[in-house]
Amino acid sequence: MTTNIPTQKTTGTTTPPTTEATPLIPLPPTAARAITLAGSAVALAGTFLAWTWTEEFPGNLTVTGYPGGLQVLTLTGALLTLLFTLAGWGPTGVKGLRWLTPGGTNSPVRLLALGVLGTTGYAMGAIAQELGGLVNLEPGAWVSGTGALIAAAGALGLPADRPHDASDTQPTLWARLRHSLTAPEPRRATPLPAWTEILVIAAGFGTGLYVFAYGIGTEYSELFIGFLITTAFAFTALNRAGLLQRLSALTAKHRNVTLTAAFVAAICFPFTQTNDQFALIGANILIFATVALGLNVVVGLAGLLDLGYVAFLGVGAYAAALVSGSPQSTIGVHFPFWAAVLTGALASLVFGVVIGAPTLRLRGDYLAIVTLGFGEIFRITMNNLNGNSGPDVTNGSNGIPNIPDLEVLGFNLGLPHDVLGHELTRSGNYYLLMLLFTAIVVLVFRRSAESRIGRAWVAIREDETAATAMGINSFRLKLLAFALGASLAGLAGTVQAHVSYSVTPEQYQFAGSVPPNSAFLLAAVILGGMGTISGPLIGAALLYLIPAKLQFMAEYQLLLFGIALMLLMRFRPEGLVADRRKQLEFHETGHLDVPEDTSLPESATGVTKAGA
Repeated sequence: MTTNIPTQKTTGTTTPPTTEATPLIPLPPTAARAITLAGSAVALAGTFLAWTWTEEFPGNLTVTGYPGGLQVLTLTGALLTLLFTLAGWGPTGVKGLRWLTPGGTNSPVRLLALGVLGTTGYAMGAIAQELGGLVNLEPGAWVSGTGALIAAAGALGLPADRPHDASDTQPTLWARLRHSLTAPEPRRATPLPAWTEILVIAAGFGTGLYVFAYGIGTEYSELFIGFLITTAFAFTALNRAGLLQRLSALTAKHRNVTLTAAFVAAICFPFTQTNDQFALIGANILIFATVALGLNVVVGLAGLLDLGYVAFLGVGAYAAALVSGSPQSTIGVHFPFWAAVLTGALASLVFGVVIGAPTLRLRGDYLAIVTLGFGEIFRITMNNLNGNSGPDVTNGSNGIPNIPDLEVLGFNLGLPHDVLGHELTRSGNYYLLMLLFTAIVVLVFRRSAESRIGRAWVAIREDETAATAMGINSFRLKLLAFALGASLAGLAGTVQAHVSYSVTPEQYQFAGSVPPNSAFLLAAVILGGMGTISGPLIGAALLYLIPAKLQFMAEYQLLLFGIALMLLMRFRPEGLVADRRKQLEFHETGHLDVPEDTSLPESATGVTKAGA
């Protein structure tokens, strides 16, 4: 007698059991969406009314019919909540808005409504704290606050976009909120014409430029904190809706167009700023980001933990300062621009080889300790070369001040110039010069990562013993990564010396309140996403911009910085921008198959498939 037992074919993917999701507040879906829609409309209407009676609070929130300051942020968040609520209305959503939610319809609404509530609540609290009580709030603030609260309550009544894991038999409030932050794979979309996809990429980078310029242009800390709240919730909501995944797929498909659009948007930035101080922040962000991208070669590709990387930035800066023609330079020479740049990059390259040759045979914690020691030795040495403790080379703690501005092809970067009817200030000139260097560093990083050497670096990072057994000369390749990263940092250091007018040893510490330093550089790489191009750029921009705009929190900067890193390592260890490999490495997905690595060139993936 034969018994037929049903069998299940193994496909290489295991699907964890799930349970039906329940909303945080028990409401019918249609009623919850209607409440969210009404609350968002009320919050939006309140922004056209006065929020306070006096202009002592920055932003002039006393005008009726014309939103300003924090009111604009509440208006923006409420408008986005309205659009995403309508996009998910009914089985198919409102016609013409369904494209907003390719990955999820309810979680983006929940996040946006909470963002409006957070921004409005912060604005009301800031007004009360600065002016001396809630009595200083006008009816417009109460209208927006009430509307935001109603919208948040309605959004919490919406069911989750996908079921919870079976392990969460009774999901807590925090578990459900955390579940709503997980972005599913977006629905497969109908392919668009190539020109339409290019327009979408251009629109995406144009929006990014506007948001970045708005953030830098915030003139007071209250507005910047509100901007951070709104941007954080909106970014997470767009990610949860699947829009960012769609945009990422388009940028991967049109990589050259993406890079071109990114740099065109970056070129336009100084023309959007009327304050020279804000353009200076942009120039320093580029310096910080370029150095972080150079460190990404060492840490992200080769897997070498370097805790003294800022020393290579200092070597390039000091070398350029000594040959810049400064009256305080002990050498007394004045090289042209291109020679000063090559001098800084070459000096850092030599130091990278000299330091790396005896130390790169170490691994892990031992290598980190040695590089940390090198960073401190550099700073102490520059401090001692003052003519008393050692030869008079760097003027000791006084450094090398009065570094003259660069002159490129007769174009003095220290003077304002009229370009297309817009006055480009000194900071704008150096921003564009640094943008050129950033483009060079991005090109070098991209070509290196996609080459055979780059794949060998990744193999060493994943398992050096296995890579050595396969015939890879790990020491030589690690030394090459160390030297390349050092030269890229020295390249940025030559511009930093001229932007800041002076070079002193205190600028190059392991940790401090003013970036760049080794701790902040390493954090920028980890925060943004190791091994990627855009990750360190975004991480460096955030880590430089936030302290620059919130100077009143300087005493608590390191404390807040540590808390932020702990939260990041807990909830997103792969970084803000991570490739598919890192996402699978740090998160349980249930997939047993190894995904295709889209970061490798087509020829490399073809070889891998053929070998398999």
